[in-house]
Amino acid sequence: MSAELLQTPLHALHVELGAKMVPFAGYAMPVNYPGGILAEHRQCRDSAALFDVSHMGQLRLPDAAAAAAALETLVPADIVDLGVGRQRYTQLTNASGGILDDLMVTRRENDLFLVVNAGCKADDIRHLQTHIGHRCQVIPLPDRALLALQGPKAVQALARLNADVARLTFMTGGSFALNGVECFITRSGYTGEDGFEISVPAEEAVALARQLLEQPEVKPAGLGARDTLRLEAGLCLYGHDIDTTTSPVEAGLAWSIQKVRRPGGARAGHYPGAAVIEKHLAGGAPSKRVGLVGLERIPVREGATLHDAHGHKLGRVTSGTLAPTVNQPIAMAYLAANHAQPGNEVHADVRGKRLPMRVSAMPFAPHRYQR
Repeated sequence: MSAELLQTPLHALHVELGAKMVPFAGYAMPVNYPGGILAEHRQCRDSAALFDVSHMGQLRLPDAAAAAAALETLVPADIVDLGVGRQRYTQLTNASGGILDDLMVTRRENDLFLVVNAGCKADDIRHLQTHIGHRCQVIPLPDRALLALQGPKAVQALARLNADVARLTFMTGGSFALNGVECFITRSGYTGEDGFEISVPAEEAVALARQLLEQPEVKPAGLGARDTLRLEAGLCLYGHDIDTTTSPVEAGLAWSIQKVRRPGGARAGHYPGAAVIEKHLAGGAPSKRVGLVGLERIPVREGATLHDAHGHKLGRVTSGTLAPTVNQPIAMAYLAANHAQPGNEVHADVRGKRLPMRVSAMPFAPHRYQR
């Protein structure tokens, strides 16, 4: 393992558990444990899986009201009206309407709590400090670890440590003591299953992870299963399915732009790329993120080009796998809007072979959030 890779507070625990470590976003991260990706994927769908997501960026913006008004100048979502204990998904946009990063924002009593992607966190912090640092403080929290406990039995396992966590519902958060340690917990997730993200002081992370892994429902899972799970759930991975060239509307994320921030709304626009995004909202985007199901049992991976029956290029695959739950090859791709209707057939070029795929509604596996 190269010396320059950063390590999360759980690094030694991963090694002890026999994880295969790989470089990811500048960190040494577990891709899977000895049981393998398939077993970890099924563990999360059937019971509960524990993921280390401490590589992600955690930030605090004190003075919630001032911070919310400031943050709205950088994102298209409604942050000002977000109630205490509520969480919202949004995107940092650029001047051309593209996505600099996607993030989670939770309104707490006295501040906003942000979780950003690992590969973008240094740029995000700089972006926030540059553009709104004069209006609110932007405080990175590198001394905190982040654990994701996901799956239908996650609540049973976590409730043994504090029964009150069961009161949370999807996209809410609060402070809870686990093992006598104050943690901030949100109920959301990146797998399509019910689950929790637990922000814990770094020095307490290993003890908490061990206690969670002692619960009969819980086993560890790595980046491999995280990827197959989120793909079945139809969720974007930054730098793959969304990036600086895709607008939230092209990416199928228009649902994350509330009415109050749209044309005619009380606080419409006034964020980077608003004109482009509003144009896409009004008249449709030229291309669209779609789900694809393979009609042959060969996985179609990221980067494969997509063609119509006459060989004309229509777009490209941004993520793809052989999906364990649905037992078919699935993919996400961008297609020209006129080819993006469900049921439409396209052909993926895989090593010179044309593989038929059908445009499909997402998610591929149903979401089971606790609403």
